[in-house]
Amino acid sequence: MSEATREKIGESRWLKWLDERFRMKRWVVEAMKKPVHPWARKWYYCLGGLTLVTFLVLVVTGLILLQHYRPTPAGAAESIGYIMNDVWLGWLVRGIHHWAANVMMVLIVAHMVRVFLTGAYKKPRELNWIAGVLLLVTTVGFYVSGFVLPWDQRSFEIASAIVGALKQIPLVGDLLAGIVTSVTPVGGEALGFFFDNHVIVLPLVIFILLLFHFVMIRRQGIAEPL
Repeated sequence: MSEATREKIGESRWLKWLDERFRMKRWVVEAMKKPVHPWARKWYYCLGGLTLVTFLVLVVTGLILLQHYRPTPAGAAESIGYIMNDVWLGWLVRGIHHWAANVMMVLIVAHMVRVFLTGAYKKPRELNWIAGVLLLVTTVGFYVSGFVLPWDQRSFEIASAIVGALKQIPLVGDLLAGIVTSVTPVGGEALGFFFDNHVIVLPLVIFILLLFHFVMIRRQGIAEPL
């Protein structure tokens, strides 16, 4: 029996084992056989998928960085130095995380522009457009909070600017700023706020929005060009 034949048999056994427990075969076959219109194969229709890929890269690298990061005013900068200098390939993981965040911002904005220019936000896809806008806002939240986490001079200035901007909001500005800083000057409480949102709140929000976004795309299909 050839090596290729043995691998094929082994693969079939694994697939059969998985299908017996999760009944995945029908879903996979339906997904793989779903037709794609020729106009949807152009590169600018792939911006949403590329945004998802960069987000997954951020999740993986972020989980690695989280193992070594300490979200305290005294330990944040020190832990960043430890990641960069002492953790094996830590500098590479942090660099990938940093540049993936920048690429994701570019891709999601480009994706929103493409959706707008092709009229894909119109009925019956208006709810999906709203979900996309919320995903953009959530991504900006990820981007900004990530810059605060090193807690160096630039991070402190960014946090102070955010708190200052919140205070300018009529009626609720002081309340929102107080939530961020726990009614104290910008300090450890603000760092904790941004860290909690970066690793807990925003991931939960973006997961729910992504689930809704892709379910709607699956049901409605890709909008035809104008």
